[in-house]
Amino acid sequence: MVSDLISRHWLTLHGFVVLLGLAIYVIGSRTLQQRRRPSAAIAWVIGLIVLPYVALPLYLVFGNRKLVDSRQAARPSRALPHAGEAVGPAAQLRELAAAMALPAAAPYLGLNVHQDGAEALQALHALIDGATRTLDLCTFVFGKDAVGDDIARRLAQRARAGVRVRLLVDGIGAYLPGLPKFRRLTDAGVETALFVPPLRSSLRGRTNLRNHRKMAIADGERLWCGGRNLAAEYFRDDAAGAGRPWIDLSFDLRGPLALQAQRRFAQDWAFATGAPFPAEGELPAGGAGAPLGQLIASGPDQADDTVYTLLMAGFFASRRRILAVTPYFVPNETFSLALSLAARRGVAVDLVMPAKSNHLLADMARHRALRDIAASGVRVWFLPRMIHAKGVVIDDQLALVGSANLDERSLFLNYELMVAFYAQEDIGRFARWIERQRDAAAGYEPRAPGLVRDVAEGLLLWLAFQL
Repeated sequence: MVSDLISRHWLTLHGFVVLLGLAIYVIGSRTLQQRRRPSAAIAWVIGLIVLPYVALPLYLVFGNRKLVDSRQAARPSRALPHAGEAVGPAAQLRELAAAMALPAAAPYLGLNVHQDGAEALQALHALIDGATRTLDLCTFVFGKDAVGDDIARRLAQRARAGVRVRLLVDGIGAYLPGLPKFRRLTDAGVETALFVPPLRSSLRGRTNLRNHRKMAIADGERLWCGGRNLAAEYFRDDAAGAGRPWIDLSFDLRGPLALQAQRRFAQDWAFATGAPFPAEGELPAGGAGAPLGQLIASGPDQADDTVYTLLMAGFFASRRRILAVTPYFVPNETFSLALSLAARRGVAVDLVMPAKSNHLLADMARHRALRDIAASGVRVWFLPRMIHAKGVVIDDQLALVGSANLDERSLFLNYELMVAFYAQEDIGRFARWIERQRDAAAGYEPRAPGLVRDVAEGLLLWLAFQL
């Protein structure tokens, strides 16, 4: 009798928790316009029904995907191409970017595509040492090693010289090398901030939304950007046990595009520190005939999934080739389908990645998508070294280079930063860089998975990569 009574009360309590969790999920998703993919939505609903005591706290901590309501986002009028204007990946991307309220393309000069880590580090040192008014750096990881220590010393030196120096490090990435210690920097006058530390803002669902953007801007005139974190393995082999440095892709340039990047940094800084958001202003005009680049920010602060949308549009508009490099490849089905359809209609699609990355789960989860796209004619290449580069070239009209990986976390959750290049000569330089990595790689040979492997891949894709 007593046991029956306890059982009925427990079932009543359990049902209440389930209904509460589902109500919070539905109201939150509807109110904040989260627009989750079906697989993610199903995973959350099943979790809230089956394991509400685990899933509900996880949802409260990790549940938010967007911090901007798409219904309230600015929507400029759609500019259609003029009669006779060429229509292709570049034109479509710029039209879509305008529709998503992204900053317009801006001129730049002196693009330098770094051929290796030593050249990238030399360019970063030159940018830091040459700053005279302002110096802003954003990174996911700030290493506690020889490279990180040397950069910290240079930042402190610039601050003591009267330059306003700001360093923004992701609130989770800052702890990956160990407990962050910025006391020496702050004592020298460097302003430091962590982007959403793990013990702050968790009840608003932001803990899982990480700032993966990487950039350094000097005086609003020079920009250093790409996929490299500020740690030894991204530049040289002097980190203990690191062996050869990771292969990565970065670049530097100067001009109005750098000022646009500085404004992007200022917005991230304001969000992280609570400072007032900077006012928008007109960009200075570039030189006549200067090439154009476009800053593509993606993440919870954008109403749309900007990088994903632009890549999908570019894949469907491609006519000759798609050349991509990424350390992690865990896409959704639509992304894989876009690559497969491009290959089936005769587009040369090449995808370069490491044979073994630094993330075992990503390596395990990628094979289902790789088998599908390889069967349709996509050529997949495995490099014997770790490659951390992120870049996509479409035909000879567009190159997208920056911090975003071709996985669901980068494309749908992280704060990312890509730069779109439209000048054919510069697109060719990025394409040749990726081709050099492809030429040193071996072709991927898909193998049919066994039952256990197939189930494990499905669980990883369904659960691990939904958060």
